[in-house]
Amino acid sequence: MSETKNEFSDYLFPNNIACGVTESDGTKIISMLLDMLKRHFPQLNIDEARAEIEKREKVFPCIVAPGLAVPHARLSGIESPMVAIACSPAGIFYGGKDVTTQVISLNMNISVNVMVLILSPLEDPNLHLQVMSMLAKSFSDPASIRQVAGLKTPAEVSSFFATGKVQMPEYLLAKDVMRTDFTPLHETDTLREAIDIFATTQSASLPVVDSVGDLRGVLSLKDILSYTLPEHLLWMENLSPIYRFQPFVDLLKSAGDTRVSDIMQELGEPVSEDVPAIQLAKLFLEQETAQLIITDKDGRLAGLVSLREFCAKFFWE
Repeated sequence: MSETKNEFSDYLFPNNIACGVTESDGTKIISMLLDMLKRHFPQLNIDEARAEIEKREKVFPCIVAPGLAVPHARLSGIESPMVAIACSPAGIFYGGKDVTTQVISLNMNISVNVMVLILSPLEDPNLHLQVMSMLAKSFSDPASIRQVAGLKTPAEVSSFFATGKVQMPEYLLAKDVMRTDFTPLHETDTLREAIDIFATTQSASLPVVDSVGDLRGVLSLKDILSYTLPEHLLWMENLSPIYRFQPFVDLLKSAGDTRVSDIMQELGEPVSEDVPAIQLAKLFLEQETAQLIITDKDGRLAGLVSLREFCAKFFWE
């Protein structure tokens, strides 16, 4: 019978940890970590693993927090997650997503101090997400990244994760798959401000909050289009007479005077962060929505889960 693994440290072995790394090239560090894993797991196909890491990096940049990179891949033929860590007080440069500006570029050199390489079984997305969730919780305090980067020995790194405070959940919750890197709209924002926020995000809809952060409604790009093209225009079969987009011109002229509260929609039933993640799949289908708003135990805005992001986590991330 295989040993039950409940903590992130259960997947981490001292000979797969490199402290005080001086190499600054992130690509070389990944090769080093793969070589370390190969020594511990002889069945690992390094070329396949590297190809999968690079493929996922093009879609899901691995820099997940300032100072922290988590290159990862899901491979067929492995039975358990493989984890290796490189710690660098001076910094490792690697292309990816700048979490400060939200800019994605494979050619962007961003310095990280901790790189965690994770290889998971392709056929077990639940286990992959559980391991990723434990890692995220271990680094919930941003200062902990610098702390781990400065540890001197693999034993110290192992001890950091083996605190017993972060246990593998029995099952994934909504809070384990939601994202928090978004900017909510405020009901007093102008439509111009809302358009600017939509322009710099990949969201098709955003929650609207009041001055104290309570949820007030939701605004989508579809709502803005509906406001731009009133219903009487939709009765026209041929809109070519307004081919110069006059309604859009009029909206942009008045966007600084129109408030988000004037056009936002009522908020549907939000989802508690403690709902099992599998329940979200049912809600997406029942509500025919592309995005769910997640709230904490006090009913305050906690995060968002889009249909695409939800599917990505289980099928191809």
